[in-house]
Amino acid sequence: MKKLVAAAALLGMMAFNPIVGKAALGDHTLKQGMTSKDVQQLQTVLKKKGYFTYKKTTTYYGTYTKSAVKKFQKAKKLKADGVAGKSTFKALGVKTAVKSTSYSSSGLISTAKRYMGVPYRWGGTTPKGFDCSGYINYVFDKSAGIDLPRTVSGIYLKGTSVSTPKAGDVVFFQTYKHGASHAGIYIGDHKFIHSSSSKGVSIASMQNPYWAPKFLGAKKI
Repeated sequence: MKKLVAAAALLGMMAFNPIVGKAALGDHTLKQGMTSKDVQQLQTVLKKKGYFTYKKTTTYYGTYTKSAVKKFQKAKKLKADGVAGKSTFKALGVKTAVKSTSYSSSGLISTAKRYMGVPYRWGGTTPKGFDCSGYINYVFDKSAGIDLPRTVSGIYLKGTSVSTPKAGDVVFFQTYKHGASHAGIYIGDHKFIHSSSSKGVSIASMQNPYWAPKFLGAKKI
């Protein structure tokens, strides 16, 4: 009976004091208007480097923080938009991590198909034009809030390898150079959606005589 009472008490404590996992600085993009401890950590790093000059750090990403980030980005010749994303954290020396997470494969694919017909553009990362990795980055961020590395080779280093791809997994190909150089999102039925240099965002078959011999592997992000 005493054990039952103790167990009930423990469950009660857990209900009122849930265990919350903590993400490391750099795991999420930070921008103006956000409030979190990550913002304060960002300010501290910028302060040590001489860019954040406000008298004290806070958890709010306001105009002072945005201004400090922009100054740092300009100094490092990055896109000076005042948003602390992957490239900014990397320049700051903050290691970022992309972890396998659960997301809706149907939602991801639905988002991916929304941009069918968008033209290919080298270095493109927006619906005005995508290259293959820019497209995958955009879809994962838009659909699942996942910030992936910018290049195909970088994305290939992340996630978990799978022997047989499932809908929502990323499939990789070795095309013009050794290693992963092209990628798309597997949508099932031996097909994947990608930004092709010849057709833009389109669907192709894994069994296509061009793609089949170039298939390198698949990963679940």
